[in-house]
Amino acid sequence: MALSSLSPVQAALGVSLAGSVLAVGVPAFVRDLHASRLAEPVEALGRLTRVAASHSSGKAAPVAFPESAPLTPAEVPRGERVLDPPGTWSHPTWRALAFEWTVPHRYAFAVDTRVDAAESSLEARAHGDLDGDGVLSTLRMGVTVRGGGPPAVGPLEVEREVE
Repeated sequence: MALSSLSPVQAALGVSLAGSVLAVGVPAFVRDLHASRLAEPVEALGRLTRVAASHSSGKAAPVAFPESAPLTPAEVPRGERVLDPPGTWSHPTWRALAFEWTVPHRYAFAVDTRVDAAESSLEARAHGDLDGDGVLSTLRMGVTVRGGGPPAVGPLEVEREVE
């Protein structure tokens, strides 16, 4: 049956059916696409904070965490996955936290450690520029140790989820 032989009612039904399928399918596709782009930093920050919490367990606050580590790689990948050259993740903090990327990735990571006699904290950050426009998505997660108490892992914080 040719398209021109459809009655107006049949054409309206076809258009409404196609619109319904798109109304359900497109938002689910977009949500899954966003979720897949966030899987990398969420998994990585979770791993960093778990290892940092384990590293700090039973230690006094001033020595609970390794020192801060700079943004690694030094430049946030712009709209593409990057494969780091050997030695990129050689900073002592990345080694202490057993963290490195050996496969192409879209985010750069940093660790900030704050230390004093009563409380120490470690904040892990992921920065990504998924569309290459210079505007960054930033995700943060931290661990705090008070005195010699158990480590407390904070919530994931997201700034510009999909910039």
